[in-house]
Amino acid sequence: MVDPALRSNRTRVRGERLETRVTADQKRLIEYAALLQGRTVTDFVLASIQESARRAIEEHQRIDLSVRDSQAFVEALINPQPINDRLRDTVHRYRQVTGI
Repeated sequence: MVDPALRSNRTRVRGERLETRVTADQKRLIEYAALLQGRTVTDFVLASIQESARRAIEEHQRIDLSVRDSQAFVEALINPQPINDRLRDTVHRYRQVTGI
C-alpha cells in the first residue's frame, strides 16, 4: 500500500499549508524555474519538495539496509554456519559448470 503522504497531489484535496520565507533572489530563481517548466510557482515548489523528500527517504532506507546487511555479513564471517550437504552439492555443480 502506498503511503498517503507520497501519493500524487492530484488524488487528494489540498487542505494543509506550508509556508516559508525566502530571499528576493531565491524567489526570482524559483519563479524563473517554474516559468521554464510551464508550472505555477506552487506546483513547481510542491513537485520539487516532494521529489526531494522521496530521495531523502530512499537514501535513508538504502543506508539503513546497507548497515544492516554489513552487520549480517560480518556476523557470517565471524560465526560461519557449518557446511551442509546442499551447499556442498551446489559448490560441486558450480565447479562442474564453470570448470573451476
